[in-house]
This record gives sequence, C-alpha cells and structure tokens, in this order.
Amino acid sequence: MRVLVTGGTGFIGSNIARHLMEEGHEVVITGKDGEQHLQADVKDDLYDIDWDKLGKFDIIFHEAAINDTTEMDRELMFKENLHASMKLFEFAARTGCKRIVYASSTAAYGDAPAPYKEDMKMNPLNPYGESKMELDKAAMDFAKKHPDMVIVGLRYCNVYGPGEDHKGKRASMIYQLAQQMKKGNPKLFKHGEQKRDHIYVKDLVRANMLAAEAKESCIVNCGFGKATTFNRIFEILNDLMGMDRKVEYIDNPYKDMYQDYTECDMSLAKEKIGFVPKYPPEEGIKDYFESGSL
Repeated sequence: MRVLVTGGTGFIGSNIARHLMEEGHEVVITGKDGEQHLQADVKDDLYDIDWDKLGKFDIIFHEAAINDTTEMDRELMFKENLHASMKLFEFAARTGCKRIVYASSTAAYGDAPAPYKEDMKMNPLNPYGESKMELDKAAMDFAKKHPDMVIVGLRYCNVYGPGEDHKGKRASMIYQLAQQMKKGNPKLFKHGEQKRDHIYVKDLVRANMLAAEAKESCIVNCGFGKATTFNRIFEILNDLMGMDRKVEYIDNPYKDMYQDYTECDMSLAKEKIGFVPKYPPEEGIKDYFESGSL
C-alpha cells in the first residue's frame, strides 16, 4: 500500500513509518528532513505542502502537530493542529483516500476526573488540549459528511520509547528522569505522587495499525490503562540503571495548567479497534533501557 505519515520525522511518526517500511509498504512522510534517519520520501512541513503533487494514498497516519503543552499562542496552535489537519482531511477525500488515523491527545480532557472515558465532558487546560478537542469534533463531523471514509482518532496518553531523544522538554518524564539521573539526583515536582498513564511506543504503533483496520469512524483512548506515579518511575529507573539516586522535590510552576492524574479507560479501544496494551511500565521501560536509547 501507499501510505502517508505526517510528522514522520518526529518521535511517534518515525516509529510508525519504520514499522510500515519493514512491512513492505511505500511510505511518504512529512516533517523536517534528517531529524530521524528513515529511507522514505520526505516532504515539507504539513502546512506548506503542495497537495497536488502528493498523489493518492491508501491510508494516512496523521501525527504532525505542535505538541508543546506550555505553548500559549492559541492562534498558532489552532493553525497547525486544527486548520492544517482539516486541509489534510479534505485532500484525502478529494483524492479517494478512505482511511485516516490521526493523533489526538488526553490533554483534551484537561482537569476532567480520571480515568478518562471518551464521552465525558472535557475541560482542557491549555491551547494544545483545546486544539485537540476541537480537532476531534471537526474530524467526527467530517466523517459524518463522508460516510465512505473511516477516520479514527487516538487520544494518546503519555508516550515513551526509542526515538524521543530530540524532543527536549517535550520528551517523556521517563526519558527526562533517566537523563537527569545520569548526571546526579533528579528533580520532581512536589512530592512525586502525580500519576501518569504511560504507554510504550511499541504498543502505540500497534494501536495505529489496528485503527487502520477499524470498521467505523471513532475516537478512542490510547494509553496503558493504569496510572503510575513519578516516584514509582524513578524507582524502576534507579533499579534498572543500578543507581542509588535520591529525588529533589521542587515547586511546580505550571500548577494551574498541569494534569496531576492521567489514566485512560481502555474498554472502548478494545471494543472498537481490538487494542489491548501489552507493556506495563516495568516491562516497557526495561525494553527501552535494553534498546540502548534511554
């Protein structure tokens, strides 16, 4: 099949693109050339694409986005995450592509009570979460107007794994903690009991492949389904890395827009796309560590 992966030079997109190429598909990616080493046809950033030159695709995996939760430029966020996405959807419909899988986010839930269910009321805490909430609405409206297409949104939780090293402060807390621990004692916001639903990138890639075969348009959560505290993540890393570090707890400067507890109810994902995650944090972090990328 001929497949487009937007954001294919980024963390998640490159893992999806690599898997597709290993499966023998023709893969075209958008993004910054050279950020990830992939033997694929690399196009411009999503908003600047010459759509007429792309041709037809069998499936589109849409991963491109501004995903910095501390970016407060709402106009920029909506331009890149919502308006550019809808241009992509229109291109797909115009050229006969019948399947789109796109990256949404649990940031759309904001301070809604966890565990998150897909039909609950959302209250995003930042422009990034707002943009993903609005994208979900627009995507499902688009799907209703194009019943011949299947569009699946995956609300990613906290993704970690090989390929995220270029993300800096946007990398997972698992990666950031490991890098801090290589240099000395790590820092956590007081008192490390914040909970995150961490999903390993290998599980995430499998969720995307299953979503590409969905029978109907839908939006489903994409996490492990159980939250883990940052203190526990630190303990796992301390053990794996053979260290005896101690945590330094600091004040949280982002308290008003910070999610203290993220956890996904994964029952709808199992029902709609057949996805059941395989990697609990202990196993995912171990595999990540053993890959040499952590």
